[in-house]
Parts: sequence; structure tokens; C-alpha cells
Amino acid sequence: MFRPYTPKDDVQKKVYHTERFYVAPEIAKEPIEDERIKADIAELERGVGVLESYTQRKLPFVWIDARHNKAALSVLKDRGFTMLMEMSAIDRLAQQGEFEIFYSLLSVTRGQRLIVKCRINENDTIESVSDLWRSANWSEREMYDMYGIIANNHPHLTRILMPADWVGFPLRRSYPLQGDEAAQWYEVDKIYGKEFREKIGAENRDAGRIDRDDTKRFSRLGHETLFGEAPKDEITPITYVERHIPLLYSDFDPKKQKVLDKRK
Repeated sequence: MFRPYTPKDDVQKKVYHTERFYVAPEIAKEPIEDERIKADIAELERGVGVLESYTQRKLPFVWIDARHNKAALSVLKDRGFTMLMEMSAIDRLAQQGEFEIFYSLLSVTRGQRLIVKCRINENDTIESVSDLWRSANWSEREMYDMYGIIANNHPHLTRILMPADWVGFPLRRSYPLQGDEAAQWYEVDKIYGKEFREKIGAENRDAGRIDRDDTKRFSRLGHETLFGEAPKDEITPITYVERHIPLLYSDFDPKKQKVLDKRK
């Protein structure tokens, strides 16, 4: 059964994200004590400037102006941070109207890490650092694919996870959790055509859903259909407790379940 489709016109243009759950307090910021990191920051201050620096859980952080990201990172690479372990973005549009971009650097010879951060507005761009670290090539493509952030002078800035004609950026907080109309009908439209929407139905976007009667019977443990064979007719009964162990509570029965109309 497919869920009934409800129109979601222009839903990605409306930032609706709200913090519905517990938000952990920010970790306390402490001054940087390591002399080598202090020397790195002093070098940055002489060259491109530093907006803020501190440590959290003994890990040093440096905030820079996004317009000088490549120059700052080039300085740090020359000072021994020869490995870019990770880079990506965080969607802060709803709270601050900005993206937060971070670079996690590692110096193998010094045995130290350094996190470099900067902020850009939604429609701003960032300079590519793929010529400094080749690992940045795919990371910047993923950042573009998931957030829509453009890295200037990237050698091949195209989508890397989603199809080339995908609409929207899935890791933005304004992106619907189960996709908008383009996401729900993407495979149906591409494979069969829009005229088959009513016959096939929208795609199931629930990642936690398990179809017990899928074509390969993967979810019917012990009763899978071998590849190439026709599906078997028998139905695997649903059980919630293994039969060979003592029951610690009364057994569940799917026939006795009840769907509540509203929360108590």
C-alpha cells in the first residue's frame, strides 16, 4: 500500500525546519594552549586574518573569512597539515541564514588535528581546494550535490550521489524527509513516463519500511527466494519473540494489534 499523495508545491523554497527535539548545549570553548597551533594561528593572522580560535574537547578550531579559504588552507598545508581528512557543510539557514563549511586537517608528522571553519550565505560560493588536496574533489562535489554549494574553479563540479537531473538538495533541512513531488515520482517518470503515475503510484520514501513480499524475499529470513526463481506462495508467519528462548513477557500477536486514533 502506498501512502496517499499530497501536493508539495515549492516546498523546498520554504524553510520550515524547527528543532522539535532536545538540542544539546554547546561544548565550552577554551583557549588554545599548544604552542605549535598558536604559531599556526599567528601565521594565519599575518596572512589572511583569523576571526576566532579556541579548543573544544582538546581539538583546536579556527574560524576564517570564507573569501580567503584557499589562501588560509594553503598556509596550513605548508606548515605540515598535509592531509584533508574531511570537509563538508552544515545547514544553518533556518537559525543564522548561512551555511557552515568545515575542513578537518591532519598533520601526520606533528600528530595534530586542526578544524578550519567559515560561513557563507545561501547564494554565495566558495573557492575549490581540490588542487591542494585531491580528496577535496569528491567532497566538494558531494557538498554541491547535497547542499547546492558551488566550489569555484572545481575541475568537474557535478552531482556525485544523486542523478544529474535531480531537483533540490537532500541534506538541506528544508528538504522534505520523504522527498517532494520530483523525488516521489522520479523513477516512475524516468522508467515508465508520467502517464503511468496513476497505475503505479508514488514511490515509497520510508527508509525504515520492510516489504515482506519483495521480489527477492530478502526480508523473509530463512525463506528467501533464490535468484532467478519464481516467488513462493507460502507466507512466513510474523513472530516477535524467538520460540526457543523463555518468554519474559506475553507474546505479541499481530491479530490483536490496535492502531490508536490519536496519542494518549
